[in-house]
Formats: sequence, C-alpha cells, structure tokens
Amino acid sequence: MKNIKKYPFTGFEKLLLAACAGIFAVTTTHAQDARELLYNYEILKPDHARKPKVEGFAKERLGDKLNRGVTAIETAGGVYISWRLLQSDAPDVAFDVYRGVGSKSTKVNKQPVKTTTDFVDKGGKKSDQYWVTPVTGGKSGDPSERTSVTLRQSPDELPYVSVPLQNGVIPGRKRLGIGDLNGDGKFDFVLIQPGMSKDPGARPDSSKVTYKIEAYLSDGTFLWRNDLGDGIEPGVWYSPFIVYDLDGDGKAEVAVKTAPTGIRAADGCVYGGEEWLSIWDGMTGREVAKTNWIPRTERLGNYNRQNRNQMAVAYLDGKTPCLIVERGTYKAMFADAYQFTGGKLTKLWSWDGDEENPIVRSQGAHNILIADVDGDGRDEVILGPSVLDDNGVLLWSSGLGHPDKVFVSDIDPSHPGMEMFFAVEALHDKDGLGVSLRDAKTGEQIWDIKQPTVHVGNGMIADIDATRPGLECFASEDSKGHSSMGIRGNNNKYLLDAKGELYKREDIPPMGDWVWWDAEKIRQYISFNRNTGPTVAKYGAGTIQEGFKGQVMLTGDLFGDWREEIITALPGELRIYSTVIPAKDRRVTLLQDNTYRQTITTHTMGYQQPPVPSYYLGE
Repeated sequence: MKNIKKYPFTGFEKLLLAACAGIFAVTTTHAQDARELLYNYEILKPDHARKPKVEGFAKERLGDKLNRGVTAIETAGGVYISWRLLQSDAPDVAFDVYRGVGSKSTKVNKQPVKTTTDFVDKGGKKSDQYWVTPVTGGKSGDPSERTSVTLRQSPDELPYVSVPLQNGVIPGRKRLGIGDLNGDGKFDFVLIQPGMSKDPGARPDSSKVTYKIEAYLSDGTFLWRNDLGDGIEPGVWYSPFIVYDLDGDGKAEVAVKTAPTGIRAADGCVYGGEEWLSIWDGMTGREVAKTNWIPRTERLGNYNRQNRNQMAVAYLDGKTPCLIVERGTYKAMFADAYQFTGGKLTKLWSWDGDEENPIVRSQGAHNILIADVDGDGRDEVILGPSVLDDNGVLLWSSGLGHPDKVFVSDIDPSHPGMEMFFAVEALHDKDGLGVSLRDAKTGEQIWDIKQPTVHVGNGMIADIDATRPGLECFASEDSKGHSSMGIRGNNNKYLLDAKGELYKREDIPPMGDWVWWDAEKIRQYISFNRNTGPTVAKYGAGTIQEGFKGQVMLTGDLFGDWREEIITALPGELRIYSTVIPAKDRRVTLLQDNTYRQTITTHTMGYQQPPVPSYYLGE
C-alpha cells in the first residue's frame, strides 16, 4: 500500500476505497498501512479549510475563578493548614500563614513558606480561623479567604467536611457534578438520584422511576430539585448533565438533556418524541435556554444502542468554554458544539462521523476526553480512538474499534508531546492492538501488546513503579468475551511500562478509584474493605490510610494543595476527606490543568475513570 501513488480519485472511488480501507484497518494486521492509505494519500482526508476555526465570545481565557482553597484540619499534632498554588502566582512566591478570631490575628510561621503550600500550627486551637498571604519580593499580597478548623469527630475517625443532603438521598451511580454555583470561589455540588440505572443493552425496565437533579451549596444549603420526568429514562446514557461556568460570569450553569413528559412507553422505553439540550441557572434550576438535541436516526442502530448520549466542555478557541454534545457509540457518531452567552445557545459546528470517514464508525467510547493534542492552544475532542480537531473536523482515527478505557497524558516523557493509552473491547485476535499506545497528535502507533486479546474491559495509567521511567499502563480482559459472536473471554491481566514492556501478568493494581494522597508522586489506589470501608493503598506497599466511611463518589484536587480529596457518600451526606500528611513539594493545583479538569467535569455521565493531567506527574 505504501507504493500506491496519489491521483485525483472521483468521489465514488474515494468512498469505495475509504470503506475498503476502513474494513481493512480493523480486520487485518495491516492497520497502519490502511491508515496511511486514508490519510497520507488524501483519500477522504478532511479539508480543514472548509470549516473555519472557532472564534468564541471570550476575549481572554475563562475558567474556574478559584480562591486559595485554604483548609485547616485538626490533627493530634496541631492544626494542618493547606492551600492552593495558582497559575497566576509568581514563580518565587512564598506564603505567610495567619490565625485569629475576629479582628485579632497572629502570623504562625517564622519565615515565609516556600517549598510547599502547607504548614502545621502546633499552637492552633479549634476555635481559630486560618488564612494565608502571598509574599513576592518581600511584599505581601492580598490575604486569602478565612477558613475554620475541620474537627475530628472522634480520635478513631478521620476528619472530614460534611455536606448534608436532603431526604437521606445518596447520589446515583457516582454521578456528582462540581462547580461554583453562587460565585464565592468554592465548589458546590449537583447530583442525580435515585441510584438505579438501566443500561441500553439490558431488557426494558417498565418501572415509573424518574430522575431528579438537585443542587447544594458547599455548606449543604439546598438550592433546588428538578424532576426530569418520564421523557428521560433512568439510565446513565439517557441523562447526561454537566456543571460548568459556560458564559464566564463566575457562576456555573447546568447543561442537561431534557424531553417532554408523557412519552414513555408501557415497557419503560422512550422510542420517539422531542429531545432538547437545556441550560439551567445554577442557583435556581430555572431553564434559561433550550435547543434541539442531536436527533435519532436509523444510522445509529437499534434502540438499545442509539440512545447513548454524552456532553463535555472544550476550549475550541483556547478561550471560550464550548459545550460539546455527542450521540452514538457502536455505529454512527455525531457531535455538535455550542457556545452559551447572553442567555443564548449558538451552534459553532456539527460533525457527522459517517460522512467524514467510514473508519470512524463504531469507534465511540464510554466517555469524552478533552486535550490540546496538537499544541496549538485549542482543545481537541477525543471520542475513543477518533480525535476531532477544534474546528469539528476529524484529526485522526485509528480504526481500533470501541475501547472500554482511553487515557491521554504525557505517559512517556521521552516521547514528544502526549500519548493515548487504549484498552479496547473490540476483538483483536491477531494484531495485538487491544492494548496499545499512540501519539496523541498524529495517531501513530508507538507500541502494542503483541498478543491477541478478546475483550479488554478495563485499564488505567499511573506511576506505580519508581524504578521504571514514565507512567505504567495496565489493563485486564473481561471474562464475558463477546457472547453475541459466541467468543469466550478470559481473565488475562497486563502490566506494561511506558515503553510497552510487559513485565507482569497477574499481580496488577485494581483499576477503579485512584488518588494522590501521601507526599510522593507515586499514585495510590482506593480499595474497599467490608470491615473498615474504603482504604488508600500503594502498589507493593499495602495500606497507607484507612478510616474512610461511605461509597467513594469522586477523587480530585478540590482544595488545599495539589494532592487530591476523596468524596464519599452516605445516606443524606457527602463527606470530603483531605490528606494531613505533610507535603514535600508544591505544584499548581491540578484543577488548572484543563485535561484533568474536564475529566472531572464529565464525571457526571457515562462510565467514569480517574482524572489525569495532560503533563507527566510521577517520580
């Protein structure tokens, strides 16, 4: 194929050749040759000039208006204070730490704190409040917000911030949205309930259950509850929502898929009727804008598959938070991009995967990732092994088939730019591409597992081995295989280093929730113990923290220094746990890395995975 010469194919010839190459890429060991045919020889290669670059309403980059996120936590050795380092801070910034009550204040550090953004005040009292002041060039800046001390409930319990929820509710399917609803610089919470969820692949559920979305301020103040009605089925693929400040006014909106009521059939399914993208005011829940959702079509496949819907936020012009709406996974795939300003939704582009290139078909994933993979300052939209450029034109597609997990980061620091790790559900019985690494900018294959896989159902990337450079990549196969094709699965597991060397097959970490908790850059995982609840453990070192209560809902750098919080849920309560292990270094809050932030944004839908930053974070 590499010897095929370019010539002016007719439209029909391009379509036929591209379709053949798409099949060739998925079903043979010459997938890379097929991609070269498609892209290098310009057969159905997208004409990026036909779609102009997005120019949104923002004059400068908009984002979370973060305060210092100061935390003060009671420990046996005093009060542990932690705070954010921000992108806007000078490189040589240091901090002074203050405590006080009312107008009285005392500086508790002798010298400005330079190497970390935490401090232990051995003389602190439970009644004190704490705040910090940046110091640059010997001059003090504006003081941060004040915070009260988070107390231990008992000597045997870890301290936590409690957010009460009404009516004993517990958020459904770990779907928790965070955003600043009232503009005070603190994260508030939006959740969906009840906890049941029907999967499109399962039998219809004829129950009368409807989903409710409700919002709370950071202190537990209840704001509103909206019933989505019977036009939205109770399942993660029917009810996407996002919490984000879309218009740049400092207060987050809620974007949600809505539909009219009275259209659910007797078997519990919704087979037709209008569907909308609605924008709700974050403080009141009132609908402020609405437009049509991507419509149903036979090209999406049958009912059980066609109703998979997702959303994301991407900075398509590098400044404006644009809302991405996506529909389709296993057959046709569609996406629309919008901006929201002045109370109105304006469509920026639409994308039809089938029209652009047949190799995109069936390439959908269980989530959407956002990253600037080509380094032009504008975000790309990652739909499984297909990447849309910022102007809504296909950048590349690998033809790997549907992946169960996709991660994008600087996995191998010795390789330029970012890489993408794939754990692919689709059968790869010959080419070894079921577990593989690719260049995020070009899609070029870097390495694969070099052995057949049937159904890789899970995966993760993390630095768990300081003796090997880069992030480790691990995956496991699903024993169910592909029952529709009569293909049995297996329980194979794989642990590879950043260069693709397979060095363990059995003893690999779990692939659920992960967290940076202790003072090291090696990441830890969260496991569940029936007797003690969730525990934090380090691969090869065992448990390093226990005492958590509830179901883990989310891990993320919500406040304090760069290390992550663990949010758990019990009936009627969210609990937010922060580490009190003294830090060894400092870094800008992970929330100001957009790839990390947008993975948290999409935690409200689909099948979640731990957030990772766009840059290398490891030992």
